[in-house]
Amino acid sequence: MLNIVLFGPPGAGKGTQSEKIIEKYHLTHISTGDLFRKHLKEETELGKLAQTYMDKGHLVPDEVVDKMVDDRISNDSTSRGFIFDGYPRTVAQAEALDRLMEKQGNSISAMICLTVPEEELINRILHRGKSSGRTDDQSVEKIHTRIEVYNGETLPVAEYYDQKGLLSSIEGLGSIDDIFARISQTIDALKA
Repeated sequence: MLNIVLFGPPGAGKGTQSEKIIEKYHLTHISTGDLFRKHLKEETELGKLAQTYMDKGHLVPDEVVDKMVDDRISNDSTSRGFIFDGYPRTVAQAEALDRLMEKQGNSISAMICLTVPEEELINRILHRGKSSGRTDDQSVEKIHTRIEVYNGETLPVAEYYDQKGLLSSIEGLGSIDDIFARISQTIDALKA
């Protein structure tokens, strides 16, 4: 089973590339944003618990997010593998994901980290902000803050997977197809 963590800073192209990976390799997409929306819409116990934190403006604790991911993995017996998008965001979540996968008799195959220079990230996000209308994509100050948070809080997850020998850094510059070709080469080498 192929299980990939797709990783990179805001604006690196994770959403675009995850769609292409899912299409080619038939992986099940697990996005924490999608999981939150599902649990909130269905008013599950986990959704209600997450809502209490969000209502106070707090981040949803790792253990709640981990339970949502566990619920999603445990209830999918037909998947050929998973692509994790937006999770894990902390080393604690990465450790929890390892335990969840092990419980299912699986493991993470690789972390694919898209690397893009900061100037390019800012330009991409500003461009996206013009077409999407997202206000957080239209402020250079907010974009800088998001990149700083990624570098300070989320980047250690890449170091965690690097220590396990699972990190593959992919240059995130060039055409969408060029980037995807580099990602595919990495994934195909895992399957060989």
